[in-house]
Amino acid sequence: MALADGGWHAAVFPDVASLWERFGGAALILIDVPIGLRDCGPEERTCDREARRLLGRERGSSVFPAPCRAAVYANSYPQASEINHRLTGRRLSRQAWGIARKIREVDEFLTRDGEARSRIRETHPEVCFWALAGRPMRYSKRTEPGYEERREVLRSAYPGVDVVLQGALSACGRGQAARDDVLDALVAVVSASMGTDRLS
Repeated sequence: MALADGGWHAAVFPDVASLWERFGGAALILIDVPIGLRDCGPEERTCDREARRLLGRERGSSVFPAPCRAAVYANSYPQASEINHRLTGRRLSRQAWGIARKIREVDEFLTRDGEARSRIRETHPEVCFWALAGRPMRYSKRTEPGYEERREVLRSAYPGVDVVLQGALSACGRGQAARDDVLDALVAVVSASMGTDRLS
């Protein structure tokens, strides 16, 4: 999802290269994929620890430890978990392995493209909602109260969100993106539209 020249655009891209080809002219692109992977060592990334602290016990669980770089290049979950354990002292979660292919894809792309590295940044939707609301969300995003809670937060930041949300849901279709995923994309766009000086 993107906000450009005052207009909203919603689409599902097969990979980050396609996204960059379409929106490479944007000043800032936020994606919900770990960027800046550690090579080894027991210390988690500072951004993950800080995000978990800000979100508290309930929502902090949505921030899982990012795998080390070698683990995302493994061929299977057992292999990836063993590599991660050997290099960091921590087994790899199934959740992390579930998006390992996407993490690897982004890592490879940003390694090749210096210009993209300067404008594609990692974000976490729950941290974006925390920043807009000034508090962690109370309910899981997959519940009806959680969906409505996040939509209300987005309304306060962007009053026309309902029209945008409906259009995005229609454009993406049920099979391509769940409605909570569309909310996550929308909060990333709203956050990006505030400019890099508002991000930390």
